[in-house]
Amino acid sequence: MNLPAITLPQINLPFEIPLLMHPPVVHFAIALPIIILMLELVNLVLKRRSISVMSFLLFSLAVVVAVIAYFTGLTDGREAFDALSDEGQEALKAHKNLGTYLMLVSGIVWFFKVLSMLIDRGLMKILYMLVLILFVAGVFEQGEEGGKLVYIHGANNQKVKALDDEMFDMNEEMDDLKEELKDFKEPKQESAPKPQEQPQTPAPATPEANTTTPVAQAQ
Repeated sequence: MNLPAITLPQINLPFEIPLLMHPPVVHFAIALPIIILMLELVNLVLKRRSISVMSFLLFSLAVVVAVIAYFTGLTDGREAFDALSDEGQEALKAHKNLGTYLMLVSGIVWFFKVLSMLIDRGLMKILYMLVLILFVAGVFEQGEEGGKLVYIHGANNQKVKALDDEMFDMNEEMDDLKEELKDFKEPKQESAPKPQEQPQTPAPATPEANTTTPVAQAQ
């Protein structure tokens, strides 16, 4: 679901949210709107005030749970972001964006519920049901994208993170081995020693040639 990016002002909570709190909270954030929708559909036939009040109370709880799911998602998302691939990081950004919309829309749907209880008209109730159905559809979409983040991209998956850390260490060791191999292949060229000059020995004296010929001796 491609929605325009929305960014809320950063809120510093007075306490620290533990890691991995988002999965258990988000189950309630998905289940409550579905239960509320089922109650509202049943109440279209039964038309009981008690069912409408129960739906209102559950939706008030759903708004609170949506806010908690948003903040726990921010904490887990920051922890998982660096370990994800580029595709996983983009999916996480889209998941956060849709979660922000759903948190804000939950308050709007709650307001429509209040109006449907105050204005006892068929048109108002129909408008509330349409808004509620769209909200539940968005919750389903968010749940599917969250599942892909965990099972496809490995978000906050301890095994995937451990394998990623091992691969990072192996890459560092490989880089070190490459450097050592490079140094081994290219040893420092030592200056070759200059050949020592051999002392020159005088050439052996050769006997002088006898200039007198036998003819001269005969004379």
